[in-house]
Amino acid sequence: MAEPERRIETVAVLGAGTMGLGIAHVSALAGYGTALFDVEEAALDRALSTIGANLDKGIQLGKVEAATADEARRRLRPTSDLAEAVRKADLVIEAVPENIALKVATFRSVVEFCPRHAYLASNTSGLSVTEMAAATDRPERFAGMHFFNPVHVMKLLELVRGLDTTAGTLAVLAEVGARMGKTVVTVNESPGFVTSRINALIGNEAFRMLETGVASAEDIDRALKLGLNHPMGPFELVDLVGLDVRLSILQFLHRTLGDTYRPSPLLERYVQAGRLGRKVGRGVYEYDRDGRRRS
Repeated sequence: MAEPERRIETVAVLGAGTMGLGIAHVSALAGYGTALFDVEEAALDRALSTIGANLDKGIQLGKVEAATADEARRRLRPTSDLAEAVRKADLVIEAVPENIALKVATFRSVVEFCPRHAYLASNTSGLSVTEMAAATDRPERFAGMHFFNPVHVMKLLELVRGLDTTAGTLAVLAEVGARMGKTVVTVNESPGFVTSRINALIGNEAFRMLETGVASAEDIDRALKLGLNHPMGPFELVDLVGLDVRLSILQFLHRTLGDTYRPSPLLERYVQAGRLGRKVGRGVYEYDRDGRRRS
Protein backbone atom coordinates (compact mmCIF):
# COMPACT_ATOMS: atom_id res chain seq x y z
CA MET A 1 0.00 0.00 0.00
CA ALA A 2 1.31 3.47 -0.86
CA GLU A 3 2.62 5.52 2.03
CA PRO A 4 0.66 8.66 2.92
CA GLU A 5 1.93 12.02 1.73
CA ARG A 6 3.80 14.02 4.36
CA ARG A 7 4.22 17.72 4.83
CA ILE A 8 7.76 18.82 4.07
CA GLU A 9 9.44 20.60 6.97
CA THR A 10 13.12 19.77 6.49
CA VAL A 11 15.20 19.70 3.30
CA ALA A 12 18.70 18.37 2.69
CA VAL A 13 20.59 19.79 -0.30
CA LEU A 14 23.56 17.74 -1.50
CA GLY A 15 26.33 19.76 -3.12
CA ALA A 16 27.38 23.31 -2.25
CA GLY A 17 28.25 24.45 -5.75
CA THR A 18 26.42 27.15 -7.68
CA MET A 19 23.15 25.24 -7.96
CA GLY A 20 23.26 23.65 -4.52
CA LEU A 21 23.82 26.89 -2.68
CA GLY A 22 21.04 28.52 -4.67
CA ILE A 23 18.60 25.74 -3.81
CA ALA A 24 19.60 25.93 -0.15
CA HIS A 25 19.02 29.71 -0.28
CA VAL A 26 15.44 29.44 -1.57
CA SER A 27 14.73 26.48 0.70
CA ALA A 28 15.71 28.34 3.86
CA LEU A 29 13.95 31.49 2.68
CA ALA A 30 10.79 29.42 2.13
CA GLY A 31 10.83 28.40 5.79
CA TYR A 32 12.32 24.92 5.55
CA GLY A 33 14.99 23.73 7.96
CA THR A 34 17.81 23.24 5.45
CA ALA A 35 20.93 21.12 5.67
CA LEU A 36 23.57 21.89 3.04
CA PHE A 37 26.03 19.05 2.49
CA ASP A 38 29.36 19.03 0.72
CA VAL A 39 32.46 16.90 1.22
CA GLU A 40 34.63 20.04 1.16
CA GLU A 41 34.47 22.45 4.09
CA ALA A 42 35.85 25.22 1.88
CA ALA A 43 32.91 24.78 -0.51
CA LEU A 44 30.49 25.11 2.39
CA ASP A 45 32.22 28.29 3.58
CA ARG A 46 32.01 29.79 0.08
CA ALA A 47 28.37 28.77 -0.22
CA LEU A 48 27.37 30.40 3.07
CA SER A 49 29.24 33.55 2.12
CA THR A 50 27.48 33.72 -1.26
CA ILE A 51 24.06 33.03 0.25
CA GLY A 52 24.68 35.76 2.82
CA ALA A 53 25.70 38.24 0.13
CA ASN A 54 22.66 37.40 -1.99
CA LEU A 55 20.34 37.83 1.00
CA ASP A 56 21.95 41.19 1.78
CA LYS A 57 21.44 42.29 -1.82
CA GLY A 58 17.80 41.21 -1.59
CA ILE A 59 17.39 43.43 1.47
CA GLN A 60 19.04 46.37 -0.29
CA LEU A 61 16.71 45.96 -3.28
CA GLY A 62 13.66 45.75 -1.04
CA LYS A 63 12.84 42.20 -2.12
CA VAL A 64 13.56 40.56 1.24
CA GLU A 65 12.77 41.79 4.73
CA ALA A 66 15.79 41.91 7.03
CA ALA A 67 14.01 39.77 9.63
CA THR A 68 13.10 37.18 6.99
CA ALA A 69 16.71 37.02 5.80
CA ASP A 70 17.94 36.54 9.38
CA GLU A 71 15.48 33.69 9.89
CA ALA A 72 16.68 32.07 6.66
CA ARG A 73 20.29 32.24 7.84
CA ARG A 74 19.30 30.53 11.10
CA ARG A 75 17.59 27.72 9.22
CA LEU A 76 20.74 26.87 7.23
CA ARG A 77 22.91 24.07 8.59
CA PRO A 78 26.14 23.30 6.71
CA THR A 79 27.69 19.86 7.15
CA SER A 80 30.30 17.63 5.56
CA ASP A 81 28.64 14.51 7.04
CA LEU A 82 26.15 12.96 4.60
CA ALA A 83 24.42 10.85 7.26
CA GLU A 84 23.90 13.92 9.44
CA ALA A 85 22.59 15.93 6.49
CA VAL A 86 19.86 13.48 5.47
CA ARG A 87 19.01 11.67 8.72
CA LYS A 88 15.97 13.85 9.50
CA ALA A 89 15.20 15.13 6.01
CA ASP A 90 11.67 15.03 4.59
CA LEU A 91 13.09 15.88 1.17
CA VAL A 92 16.58 15.31 -0.23
CA ILE A 93 17.55 17.37 -3.28
CA GLU A 94 20.75 16.25 -5.00
CA ALA A 95 22.81 18.93 -6.77
CA VAL A 96 26.15 17.18 -7.38
CA PRO A 97 27.97 17.48 -10.75
CA GLU A 98 26.09 16.32 -13.86
CA ASN A 99 27.46 12.78 -13.98
CA ILE A 100 25.04 9.88 -13.91
CA ALA A 101 27.43 7.48 -12.13
CA LEU A 102 28.10 10.04 -9.39
CA LYS A 103 24.40 10.78 -8.96
CA VAL A 104 23.47 7.09 -8.78
CA ALA A 105 26.21 6.46 -6.20
CA THR A 106 25.05 9.48 -4.19
CA PHE A 107 21.47 8.21 -3.98
CA ARG A 108 22.62 4.71 -3.05
CA SER A 109 24.38 6.28 -0.07
CA VAL A 110 21.47 8.58 0.77
CA VAL A 111 18.95 5.78 1.22
CA GLU A 112 21.19 4.15 3.81
CA PHE A 113 20.65 7.11 6.15
CA CYS A 114 17.51 9.07 5.28
CA PRO A 115 14.04 8.33 6.71
CA ARG A 116 11.84 5.89 4.80
CA HIS A 117 9.23 8.62 4.31
CA ALA A 118 11.66 11.06 2.66
CA TYR A 119 11.13 12.16 -0.91
CA LEU A 120 14.16 12.20 -3.22
CA ALA A 121 14.85 14.60 -6.08
CA SER A 122 17.66 15.33 -8.51
CA ASN A 123 18.49 18.76 -9.87
CA THR A 124 19.71 17.17 -13.10
CA SER A 125 19.32 19.29 -16.21
CA GLY A 126 18.80 16.32 -18.50
CA LEU A 127 19.95 12.94 -17.15
CA SER A 128 17.64 9.99 -16.53
CA VAL A 129 15.48 10.41 -13.44
CA THR A 130 14.30 6.82 -13.83
CA GLU A 131 17.86 5.46 -13.76
CA MET A 132 18.63 7.38 -10.56
CA ALA A 133 15.34 6.34 -8.96
CA ALA A 134 16.09 2.68 -9.69
CA ALA A 135 19.18 2.95 -7.47
CA THR A 136 16.96 3.74 -4.47
CA ASP A 137 14.40 1.86 -2.40
CA ARG A 138 11.59 4.28 -3.32
CA PRO A 139 11.37 5.06 -7.06
CA GLU A 140 7.75 6.10 -6.58
CA ARG A 141 8.90 8.95 -4.29
CA PHE A 142 11.61 10.16 -6.69
CA ALA A 143 11.41 12.96 -9.28
CA GLY A 144 13.54 15.54 -11.02
CA MET A 145 13.54 19.11 -9.69
CA HIS A 146 15.40 21.14 -12.31
CA PHE A 147 16.13 24.62 -10.95
CA PHE A 148 17.73 27.40 -13.00
CA ASN A 149 20.76 29.58 -12.35
CA PRO A 150 20.75 31.87 -10.41
CA VAL A 151 18.22 29.92 -8.37
CA HIS A 152 17.19 32.79 -6.11
CA VAL A 153 16.30 34.89 -9.17
CA MET A 154 14.98 32.49 -11.81
CA LYS A 155 11.29 31.65 -11.44
CA LEU A 156 11.00 28.37 -13.34
CA LEU A 157 11.15 24.87 -11.86
CA GLU A 158 10.93 21.87 -14.18
CA LEU A 159 9.36 19.00 -12.25
CA VAL A 160 10.29 15.77 -14.03
CA ARG A 161 8.20 12.61 -13.81
CA GLY A 162 10.18 9.36 -13.89
CA LEU A 163 8.72 6.00 -14.89
CA ASP A 164 7.53 5.17 -11.35
CA THR A 165 6.95 8.67 -9.94
CA THR A 166 3.48 8.86 -8.39
CA ALA A 167 0.99 11.69 -8.75
CA GLY A 168 1.21 12.18 -4.99
CA THR A 169 4.95 12.74 -5.16
CA LEU A 170 4.56 15.29 -7.94
CA ALA A 171 1.91 17.11 -5.92
CA VAL A 172 4.14 17.30 -2.85
CA LEU A 173 7.14 18.56 -4.81
CA ALA A 174 5.05 21.05 -6.76
CA GLU A 175 3.90 22.50 -3.44
CA VAL A 176 7.52 22.76 -2.32
CA GLY A 177 8.44 24.53 -5.56
CA ALA A 178 5.59 26.99 -5.20
CA ARG A 179 6.59 27.74 -1.62
CA MET A 180 10.10 28.45 -2.88
CA GLY A 181 8.59 31.06 -5.19
CA LYS A 182 8.80 29.04 -8.38
CA THR A 183 6.41 28.55 -11.26
CA VAL A 184 6.29 24.80 -11.75
CA VAL A 185 5.95 23.01 -15.08
CA THR A 186 5.66 19.22 -15.11
CA VAL A 187 7.31 17.22 -17.88
CA ASN A 188 7.64 13.54 -18.61
CA GLU A 189 11.18 12.22 -18.56
CA SER A 190 12.91 12.70 -21.88
CA PRO A 191 16.57 13.47 -22.63
CA GLY A 192 17.13 17.15 -21.90
CA PHE A 193 13.53 17.66 -20.74
CA VAL A 194 12.28 20.93 -22.32
CA THR A 195 14.64 23.79 -21.54
CA SER A 196 18.00 22.00 -21.66
CA ARG A 197 17.11 20.43 -24.99
CA ILE A 198 16.23 23.72 -26.64
CA ASN A 199 19.05 25.67 -24.96
CA ALA A 200 21.57 23.05 -26.07
CA LEU A 201 20.50 23.46 -29.69
CA ILE A 202 20.65 27.26 -29.58
CA GLY A 203 24.02 27.35 -27.80
CA ASN A 204 25.55 24.71 -30.04
CA GLU A 205 24.45 26.54 -33.19
CA ALA A 206 25.92 29.76 -31.79
CA PHE A 207 29.31 28.04 -31.43
CA ARG A 208 29.06 26.73 -35.01
CA MET A 209 28.35 30.25 -36.28
CA LEU A 210 31.25 31.63 -34.25
CA GLU A 211 33.58 28.94 -35.60
CA THR A 212 32.63 29.59 -39.24
CA GLY A 213 32.88 33.37 -38.87
CA VAL A 214 29.20 34.24 -39.31
CA ALA A 215 29.51 36.91 -36.61
CA SER A 216 31.42 37.74 -33.44
CA ALA A 217 30.33 36.35 -30.08
CA GLU A 218 29.25 39.84 -29.00
CA ASP A 219 27.11 40.36 -32.11
CA ILE A 220 25.52 36.91 -31.88
CA ASP A 221 24.60 37.61 -28.26
CA ARG A 222 23.31 41.07 -29.14
CA ALA A 223 21.22 39.72 -32.03
CA LEU A 224 19.41 37.16 -29.89
CA LYS A 225 18.77 39.63 -27.09
CA LEU A 226 17.46 42.43 -29.28
CA GLY A 227 15.98 40.40 -32.14
CA LEU A 228 14.48 37.45 -30.26
CA ASN A 229 14.03 39.12 -26.86
CA HIS A 230 16.25 36.62 -25.03
CA PRO A 231 17.33 38.01 -21.63
CA MET A 232 20.87 36.69 -22.19
CA GLY A 233 22.81 35.84 -25.31
CA PRO A 234 23.84 32.19 -25.86
CA PHE A 235 27.49 32.88 -25.04
CA GLU A 236 26.64 34.89 -21.93
CA LEU A 237 24.43 32.02 -20.82
CA VAL A 238 26.96 29.25 -21.48
CA ASP A 239 29.62 31.20 -19.56
CA LEU A 240 27.20 31.38 -16.63
CA VAL A 241 26.17 27.71 -16.80
CA GLY A 242 29.68 26.40 -17.51
CA LEU A 243 31.02 25.21 -20.85
CA ASP A 244 31.87 21.83 -19.38
CA VAL A 245 28.29 21.44 -18.15
CA ARG A 246 26.90 22.38 -21.57
CA LEU A 247 29.28 19.99 -23.31
CA SER A 248 28.26 17.16 -20.98
CA ILE A 249 24.58 17.80 -21.76
CA LEU A 250 25.24 17.85 -25.51
CA GLN A 251 27.24 14.63 -25.34
CA PHE A 252 24.35 12.95 -23.53
CA LEU A 253 21.79 14.31 -26.01
CA HIS A 254 24.00 13.24 -28.91
CA ARG A 255 24.12 9.69 -27.55
CA THR A 256 20.39 9.52 -26.90
CA LEU A 257 18.83 11.68 -29.63
CA GLY A 258 21.32 11.56 -32.48
CA ASP A 259 23.46 13.80 -34.67
CA THR A 260 21.30 16.90 -34.30
CA TYR A 261 23.02 17.37 -30.94
CA ARG A 262 26.63 16.59 -31.97
CA PRO A 263 28.76 19.08 -29.96
CA SER A 264 30.47 21.87 -31.85
CA PRO A 265 34.22 21.19 -32.22
CA LEU A 266 34.88 24.75 -31.02
CA LEU A 267 32.98 24.12 -27.79
CA GLU A 268 35.00 20.95 -27.27
CA ARG A 269 38.27 22.86 -27.80
CA TYR A 270 37.26 25.57 -25.34
CA VAL A 271 36.61 22.93 -22.68
CA GLN A 272 39.89 21.16 -23.47
CA ALA A 273 41.66 24.50 -23.00
CA GLY A 274 40.07 24.96 -19.57
CA ARG A 275 37.86 27.84 -20.71
CA LEU A 276 34.88 26.77 -18.61
CA GLY A 277 33.16 30.10 -18.05
CA ARG A 278 32.71 32.58 -15.21
CA LYS A 279 33.66 30.06 -12.53
CA VAL A 280 37.27 30.02 -13.77
CA GLY A 281 37.39 33.58 -15.09
CA ARG A 282 37.44 32.66 -18.76
CA GLY A 283 34.99 31.08 -21.17
CA VAL A 284 33.85 32.72 -24.37
CA TYR A 285 34.49 35.98 -22.52
CA GLU A 286 36.92 36.89 -19.72
CA TYR A 287 35.91 37.88 -16.18
CA ASP A 288 37.50 39.49 -13.15
CA ARG A 289 37.52 37.98 -9.65
CA ASP A 290 34.09 39.37 -8.88
CA GLY A 291 32.61 37.74 -11.97
CA ARG A 292 32.34 40.98 -13.90
CA ARG A 293 33.01 40.67 -17.61
CA ARG A 294 36.13 42.36 -18.90
CA SER A 295 35.74 44.58 -21.91
